[in-house]
Parts: sequence; C-alpha cells; structure tokens
Amino acid sequence: MPHKFEAHPAHPAVNYLVRLHADIGGKMLDNKKEAERLAEAAKNVEAVIKLFNPDFDAKTIAARRRQATNPWFKRGTLFREALGILRTATAPMTCREIVDAVLKAKSITADKRQWAGIEQGIRAALEDHAGKSVERIEGTLPKRWTLRA
Repeated sequence: MPHKFEAHPAHPAVNYLVRLHADIGGKMLDNKKEAERLAEAAKNVEAVIKLFNPDFDAKTIAARRRQATNPWFKRGTLFREALGILRTATAPMTCREIVDAVLKAKSITADKRQWAGIEQGIRAALEDHAGKSVERIEGTLPKRWTLRA
C-alpha cells in the first residue's frame, strides 16, 4: 500500500526550510541594495559621458557580463599548451585526449565543469586554427587532430 504523506507542523524539515527561506530573503535584500548602488553608479557614468558628448544616447549601450577567467591558463596560452602536446604526440589525438594530456602536464585536477570549460576552449581553438597550424584527420570520429605539416 502506498505511503500517504501527512503534514506535520513539528517535522524537522520545517525548521530547516524556515531558515532557508530567511537566508534567501536576506540574499534578495542584499542584491536589491547592490542593484540600487549599481544603478546609481551607471547614472553617474552616463552623466560624465554627457559632459564629453551631450548628444550621446546612453540607451545604445548594451549590457554585458565579463567572462570568467580561467585560473590556470592566461588568455592565449591554452592553445599553445595544446600545440605543445600535439608536438610530442606520436599519433593524431582527439580533443578529449589533448585536454587530459594538458591537465596532466600542468598537474591540474579539474572538476567536471572546469574540465568541460577547458575542453571547449581547446576545441574552439583547434577549429579556429584548422588548416593553419593544426589539421583534422578526415573520416575519424571523434575528430582527431595533428600538427599541420
């Protein structure tokens, strides 16, 4: 017979959920204050822009987020690391193999999300440089990469 859930006001989960709700409410208040502070800062920047160019329309400025930087590889170095791995490789390698070799060479232990980010970076760099410094071995799945001769 299936178990029927009965509401119980003294259930231990209720206290936990009350604390969780309070924490979320506190974060919402903090974020609201931060949003107000940022809105004021944006208005100040718009005012300074108007000092230099009174005809400028601030509505044309698109909001953007900064890219999170990789803690192990500075901009442009990830592809160079991949090239170093391909130089020492005895056979064409898949992107997954290249990522594993790069991380091993740097003694980096990455979680799944970090590993996926590094893989995306290397894959994009390989595709961008395909036919220039690296080449894809056609007819292989997954794609295998080697240095261009």
